[in-house]
Amino acid sequence: MSIEIIILLVVIVFLIWGLYTEIFHPAAVFLISVAVLVIFGILKPSEALSGFSNEQIATIILLLLISNIIRKTGIINLYFSKILSDKSSEKTFFAKMFLTVSTLSSFLNNTPIVAMLIPYIYDWCKKKNLYPSKFLIPLSYAAILGGTITLIGTSTNLIINGFVVESGMKPFHIFDFAYVGIPATLIGFLYMFFIGRRLLPAREDVMKSFLQKKKEYLVETVIQENSELIGKSITEAKLRNLKGLFLVEIIRKNKKISPVSPTEILEKGDILIFAGETESITDLISSKTGLSLPELCFINNQSPKNEIIEVVISNNSSLINKKVRDTDFRAKYDAAILAVHRNGEKLSGKIGEIVLKPGDLLLLLAGKDFWKRAEDTTDFYIVSKVKEIINPDYKKGNFVFFSFIFVILLSALKVIPLFTGLLLLLTIFVLLKISSYSEVKKGIDLNLIIIAALSLAIGKAMINTGTADLVANSINFIFSPLGIIGALIGVYLITNILTEFITNIAAASITFPIAVSSAQVLGLEPTAFILAVAYGASASFLTPIGYQTNLMVYGIGNYKFKDFIKVGLPLSILYGIICIVILYAVFVKAS
Repeated sequence: MSIEIIILLVVIVFLIWGLYTEIFHPAAVFLISVAVLVIFGILKPSEALSGFSNEQIATIILLLLISNIIRKTGIINLYFSKILSDKSSEKTFFAKMFLTVSTLSSFLNNTPIVAMLIPYIYDWCKKKNLYPSKFLIPLSYAAILGGTITLIGTSTNLIINGFVVESGMKPFHIFDFAYVGIPATLIGFLYMFFIGRRLLPAREDVMKSFLQKKKEYLVETVIQENSELIGKSITEAKLRNLKGLFLVEIIRKNKKISPVSPTEILEKGDILIFAGETESITDLISSKTGLSLPELCFINNQSPKNEIIEVVISNNSSLINKKVRDTDFRAKYDAAILAVHRNGEKLSGKIGEIVLKPGDLLLLLAGKDFWKRAEDTTDFYIVSKVKEIINPDYKKGNFVFFSFIFVILLSALKVIPLFTGLLLLLTIFVLLKISSYSEVKKGIDLNLIIIAALSLAIGKAMINTGTADLVANSINFIFSPLGIIGALIGVYLITNILTEFITNIAAASITFPIAVSSAQVLGLEPTAFILAVAYGASASFLTPIGYQTNLMVYGIGNYKFKDFIKVGLPLSILYGIICIVILYAVFVKAS
């Protein structure tokens, strides 16, 4: 084993560890990894940067920009409100939701689709007195399954197509993924409708079960110098039996008092940390308790019209690994972070000292400019309130949406390349003032671009060092008793296991070269093996951390880690079997 292979394996271990532990931002992990490979001469600078000029990466950017324009017209929200009728039964709602989301996710970025649907599902469940936990995992799975139907359904497919082009092979067309994607999505729907739905937990939504489940929001309050609470005990101040709230601890002169005794005497400047439900926290900060929010939680234009809004932090958020007090949240979004909830972890201490992580739920006190400032953000998704579309322009929305579908069809029929069609469409939107240049610029997700481009460099390093051949030979040796099917299974399993614990893009960048080498060792055309990587990287059903939509619904649905394993394991096995069987039948045996 050469020194180059050893260095690359160490870098890959660091990449996996860094993405799993979230010690750095995902983009930073990729940047460090590629930088080390350049320093040791494993990658040339031109190879490290080649991904930034890759057509497939540019296509991802265009798709995200156009998806953002479609979202901002509000036409998707209007379609959802019509399709997901309040009159639907539980089964009908489930079926319509699943099939609608999987269909839309075939063509549009599935993350904002899930973000748009969460408030609808919340609202519908409240009206019907049903559990959101019965619908949110299916929502995420529907988005994942739908994304595997086409080339543009998920950024993973486009990045893999970028690998294909970089390797000098013939690129995939839009519906080349449908051979497996459509049957797998239909089987996935039938499984979730008849079996998976019964395995889902019946849990109160997170805003109703904080105290009982010890998974609570934390809100920080301060006793001001003129407060009537000074000198009173906890019992005398009536802070012992607040409805829906629990006094977790007192911070006095940087010392924690926990548990808090009923006889504890309150002093000026005491910081009281409460845990509880949204409505109770709202009552606490608006009542005459003698408590006030810390300066961190004030916004400049507080008024009776300020809203309490719940949001979830995205995977690529610039807020990740920052303390609340270092986010400059008020200035950026005209909103203050009142409280933080992290599923499966009991938080304590000052709100300002909490280090934010992907999937954290934040309770915000929003000012009048919040909605406008948050419109283009990729830092978080709003989940507790359906955004109202005032005086929607149906003609504009339909023109934007159906012109996008028209470009997709032209590309599928090979009339124009996808990149050309999307670039032309974006130009038309700007010329017609449907979207401005500044709005387009705001919609660019720089973190995703960095991750996508640098992932190609990781794959190139796997090939340059011979690591891909080494791992491929090992896979073929281990699975040799099963022949070609065994090799396909090996490639799929490695990709799928990696994607459950690190990002799907990272999983694909590591295993794509291995897939191509495995096919070459067997003397086969590599299409089936490359597609095995694509499906394995997208099929994240077992953990909440493997795919962004899973992470989004994890805390909101009040799920436990084991819920994903319980519901997702049978689906993961089913999906894997369908993939391998169809890939072998269509791309190996038929050839």
